[in-house]
Amino acid sequence: MGHLLGIDTGGTYTDAAVLDGDATRVLGHAKALTSRPDLSVGVAGAIDAALSAAGVAPRDIAMVSLSTTLATNALVEGQGGRVALVFIGFDAAELTRAGLDTALNGDPVILLSGGHDHAGVQTAVLDLDLLAARVAELEGVTGFAVAARFATRNPAHERAARDAIRAQTGLPVTCSFELSAALGGPKRALTAVLNARLIGMVAGLIDAVEAHLTAIGTVARLMVVRGDGALIPADLARRRPIETILSGPAASVAGAGWLTDTPNALVSDIGGTTTDICQLIDGHPRIDPQGALVGGYRTMVEAVAMRTWGLGGDSAVSLVPGLDGALHLGPRRVMPVSLLATTHPALVHTALDQALAQVGPPLDGAEFVLPLWASLPPALDKREAAVAARLTNGPQRMGDAVTTRIEMPALMRLVARGLVMIAGITPSDAAHVTGLTDQWDTDAATKALTLFARRRRGDGQRIAADAETLAHMIIDRVTAQTADCLLQAAFADDSNDWGSETPVALSRHPLTRAGLGNHDGLIRTSLALGVPVIGLGASAASYYGPVGAALHTQVIVPDHAAVANAIGAVVGQVAQHATGAVTTPGAGRFVAHLPDGPVAHGTADDAITDLTYALTAHVTTLATQSGVTDPQITVERDINRAQVEGTDTFFGATLRVTARGRPRIAKDTP
Repeated sequence: MGHLLGIDTGGTYTDAAVLDGDATRVLGHAKALTSRPDLSVGVAGAIDAALSAAGVAPRDIAMVSLSTTLATNALVEGQGGRVALVFIGFDAAELTRAGLDTALNGDPVILLSGGHDHAGVQTAVLDLDLLAARVAELEGVTGFAVAARFATRNPAHERAARDAIRAQTGLPVTCSFELSAALGGPKRALTAVLNARLIGMVAGLIDAVEAHLTAIGTVARLMVVRGDGALIPADLARRRPIETILSGPAASVAGAGWLTDTPNALVSDIGGTTTDICQLIDGHPRIDPQGALVGGYRTMVEAVAMRTWGLGGDSAVSLVPGLDGALHLGPRRVMPVSLLATTHPALVHTALDQALAQVGPPLDGAEFVLPLWASLPPALDKREAAVAARLTNGPQRMGDAVTTRIEMPALMRLVARGLVMIAGITPSDAAHVTGLTDQWDTDAATKALTLFARRRRGDGQRIAADAETLAHMIIDRVTAQTADCLLQAAFADDSNDWGSETPVALSRHPLTRAGLGNHDGLIRTSLALGVPVIGLGASAASYYGPVGAALHTQVIVPDHAAVANAIGAVVGQVAQHATGAVTTPGAGRFVAHLPDGPVAHGTADDAITDLTYALTAHVTTLATQSGVTDPQITVERDINRAQVEGTDTFFGATLRVTARGRPRIAKDTP
């Protein structure tokens, strides 16, 4: 039996782990820096090093599975391609629902008449000529999202628009009905917009993995972890990258369950960009019934009930205005100065030394800017182009990349689009200064923290005496914000009714703080997290010990915690779902809303039988294409029937069919 290779590409690191064919033990693992803009460098480095550590030849790998936080990070940081939304049968006012206008962030919208009613009957004709004219006017879009009213009851108009746009532009098109069978047009449109925005990014990662596997002679099936922890084929992930949001966190929960014997816990995974927390119940992750919530967007993607915060080892350190010089971490990710110094030592050390020679901190905070493009990007405005032009020869000191205050918004727009990245001090730099790690340039980290420590609080005093004092302040801040994240997650998911208070307010309530501090006065209080915490991520061992003390609970950081995502990527199953509805638009008429469109029947039972057969055939085909030879089928039926004046009356039904199974270890070969 061949071996298994799991890969996880995060914002900072790409991890790889090799397991035996039965997925019972780790044979070897490795980490490599996630490389931008060319992801293939980091992917190749991690794969090759893991195979070498395991002593396994590439040809002996029989299945590869990939998880990633790229999509999650992009939504948290507001990055991705520019898309156009084709909104069919809706009016402009509905763009303000479900956060759709915020998600569009100025991207173009094409409003068209059309759509269907709840029974799948066309309510207006779709004007494809107007669509073609509006599409021809667009410039600079990387893909399209199409959402039509009641498309889940009849997808005809979404399909027609998709086919017309593809024929006209050749660009990727996402239809909302392909992503969810639920009602709620604006929310489906939001999910489609985010999917379209992510296609290029996730496809680039999959291409990089497949190219390297081919180059080293690995003939193996490539799977991708979906947001609920299930495995899907790589070609499906290319078309529906939105399903990979929370892919990395879902894999981490699977890895936590595999690495520990703890069935009930809070799994907290700290990466470079985010901290992801999920409840483990009886060994399985909790699934969010409302759809994945990432970056403030409530999508229709079925995923683990993961709560994501912009807190990681590479979170930007900022000074909170006020007298006490308090620090805050995130949500923006920056490149650690200690990391940039390993690739551009002359730039970094020269700038830091010059700044240290000054009396006070430099105006640009001793930060740096580095480009993430292979060639100068098009469609930039005047100020964006000016900043970009200064980066054509590589990274620059912030003060050299942005020469006037009015150019700073242009720089941040480039950051938001993922075209450039800022380098500054981070918890990773603080860990170098305190000796928790030495993987990058400790000297550069010490210089950068020394400069930051010279900044002044509101009372005019320096925020810290020296680099080491500041480093401990930053690490204490990691502990405090992590504990706060865990408290928020616990309050949100606890079964108790906490009234109208939000999880944020509850976690910071004076009684909560008194309880954690074991206040003992006229009022005696105590409070503790009720389950252990499983800490995952490369830096969990460095940061999570004090978290357990702060929350009065056990913290478990298992062996291989640094590559838990990669391990979790290969221990899951394929699970293909399909959902459909039966409606009754009139007396004696029962409509089964099949994947190919609505079909009317004379009885409710006939409609339910037809829908069950169609959905079962659909998921069986998908599971078989995913490599499952004998999928196990489960059918869930929610039938709304009642006795009305002695007569059995049918009001509707919803069916969900699932096909599960482990994929074949080796893919078909000629």
